[in-house]
Amino acid sequence: MRDAIDILMENLSQSIVGQTESIRIVLVALLSGGHALLEDVPGVGKTLLAKSLARSINGRFQRVQCTPDLLPSDITGTTIWNPNSREFEFIPGPAFANVLLADEINRATPRTQSALLEVMEEKQVTVDGEARPVPQPFFVIATQNPIEYQGTFPLPEAQMDRFAVCLSLGYPSAAEELKMLQRQHSQETVKSLEACISLEQVGELQRLVSLVKVAPALQQYIVDLVRATRDHEDISLGVSPRGCVVLQKAVQAYAFLKGRDHAIPDDVKFITPYVFCHRLIPSHGRQAKVIVERLLQSVAIEDPIYA
Repeated sequence: MRDAIDILMENLSQSIVGQTESIRIVLVALLSGGHALLEDVPGVGKTLLAKSLARSINGRFQRVQCTPDLLPSDITGTTIWNPNSREFEFIPGPAFANVLLADEINRATPRTQSALLEVMEEKQVTVDGEARPVPQPFFVIATQNPIEYQGTFPLPEAQMDRFAVCLSLGYPSAAEELKMLQRQHSQETVKSLEACISLEQVGELQRLVSLVKVAPALQQYIVDLVRATRDHEDISLGVSPRGCVVLQKAVQAYAFLKGRDHAIPDDVKFITPYVFCHRLIPSHGRQAKVIVERLLQSVAIEDPIYA
């Protein structure tokens, strides 16, 4: 099954130029059973990444463009009266997909945001009092513009906490941008991308990730990092217990992507900023990324021992 990771990464690189590390972080969210938040400017490939991932795992892709007039039922689905059968019929919404792209989530109203975040957490939608499970695996990639492009309804802290990781794709290098132009005349586009693994294999990969060993010393390191955010003078709101659990799962997924059956301290140090930064509320005008980097330098760890 480890070969499936290499195959998936190779397949995604056929349509996505560069962004190897960003792809790996998104896969960390997928394989750890979480969801990803992409905070970036328009036009850097967020939609392309989501579509390519859905095609690569042979999953159903849906996209929701979030606007202030978007209703919860536009995501979850609704029931309508069928005059032929003389009964109400459920029409599934975009939430019934394997990969759901919620574009510009910070432009949706809090009520609609809550409906999306509920299905992210519960893996089901409730319409007219009836719970309906969404397909598995179910993976949400939400996007929002950075602060200077901020929408009307920024996500509150409790909802930001629902995303396993937050990252920015950033602009490509000059060489990568040139390669993008050259590919416009080739067949290596998302439309020609074929599935390389199945949804069942994704489920099996998620199971294998949960078996990755995390030594007690490494678990203590994770707890120490989390607790350090709660007693820091430059942090108004630290990482929640949910964030602590998410960090361990993300560490397991990253170690698995690196081809190991156990996690090491470098896994924690690499993945922590992607798990922590969107969960923190800095004070005194500090930057979350700078604070997290300093925490990683100051919090000590014992050498983990594996049996």
